[in-house]
Amino acid sequence: MEVLFYGVQIFLTGFTFYYFVISLFGFFRKPEDYSLPPSSRFAIVSAAHNEEKVIGELIRNLHELNYPKELYDIYVIADNCTDRTAAIAREHGAQVIERFNKKEIGKGYALEYAFNQIFAGNVSYDAVVVFDADNLVDNDFLRIMNAHLLKGERIVQGYLDTKNASDTWITKSIYIGYTLTNRLWQLSKYNLGLTCALGGTGMCISVDLLKKYGWGMTSLTEDLEFQTKALLNNVKVCWAHEAKVYDEKPLTLGQSWNQRRRWMQGHTNVAGRYMGKLLREGIRTRNFAMIDGALYLIQPFFQMLIGLSVIVNVLYLGPELLLEHSAWGYIGFFAQFFYFGLGLYLERVRFKVYWWLVFYPIFALTWIPIAYIGFAMRKNKEWSHTLHIRNIKHENLPNLYLPAKAESRRTS
Repeated sequence: MEVLFYGVQIFLTGFTFYYFVISLFGFFRKPEDYSLPPSSRFAIVSAAHNEEKVIGELIRNLHELNYPKELYDIYVIADNCTDRTAAIAREHGAQVIERFNKKEIGKGYALEYAFNQIFAGNVSYDAVVVFDADNLVDNDFLRIMNAHLLKGERIVQGYLDTKNASDTWITKSIYIGYTLTNRLWQLSKYNLGLTCALGGTGMCISVDLLKKYGWGMTSLTEDLEFQTKALLNNVKVCWAHEAKVYDEKPLTLGQSWNQRRRWMQGHTNVAGRYMGKLLREGIRTRNFAMIDGALYLIQPFFQMLIGLSVIVNVLYLGPELLLEHSAWGYIGFFAQFFYFGLGLYLERVRFKVYWWLVFYPIFALTWIPIAYIGFAMRKNKEWSHTLHIRNIKHENLPNLYLPAKAESRRTS
């Protein structure tokens, strides 16, 4: 029991320290040149299932992007829709691909179908950009992605922001989590030359890469599966910190629970199939990016071990000894508030956002049971759809950031 107890503690401490060290590299940003002339041609693709409430505003937003209109086309894949999603998309000027398949259900299958249809057409594209139907997009998104493609990057993930952050304590917690992840994890990995994580939306992928390796992603986390498959072929996911996409987040704990359970189902499924391969290939080729990618796949098991560690601590130490050893726990708990606050400061968020940190630890703890449930249901591919109840216009997005200060970058 002592070996198990201390072994778990050493693993958790080492894993946490590793990601703490990585986060330090998010304290700075490398110079970026976005003044390169527009030349990349994009196919913008949105997979939509019964999204009549939000799809029109996304398309209107996309038509207003600060990029030559002749260099991008908008496609909506209306997947098993029973509402007016396809009709509304056509009315707003998108090219609509309708798909009806009751056996192969999910975003991964819909994107596979859409890519095949688009590539079989007469238009040649340099890259596809994927958005969810409920997204809104910054006007310079394609201009920034064009600059990354011209640098030779082949997979680029945009900055994932929140369009309804102020709604509930759940959306506030999610906003805090994404903001910290964007700055102290995604940007950090990009600065270190490691692979970043695809977020399922706001991602730009080279057409040549898609044609060479195929999409073929049918898990519940098709983005994670694709980034892992790409890394096995030594292709990294890069990061565009100023290419923002705004996503609608679940309002209630129940909705968020179902969404994150699906993510954990997919994550543990992908980990079981690829973690060993990625680790062996990384060791064989001395490619640390692959080893780091394998460590990322451990995340659900890390959450599960945290839960196990709490139980073991209570049983092994007992209530009295637990109270005696709790001082370091309190120190760590309050230290994370300071460090998370520093991350928010680096992102220049407004002062009112800082108090949302109070909700974040409570929300973070709910990942532990979700990890266990996701692992138990890892072979279940049933897709859970998030319902949208309102439509937010791009010009009405809440401004949660202070005016931008000069950082080491160049723009047109």
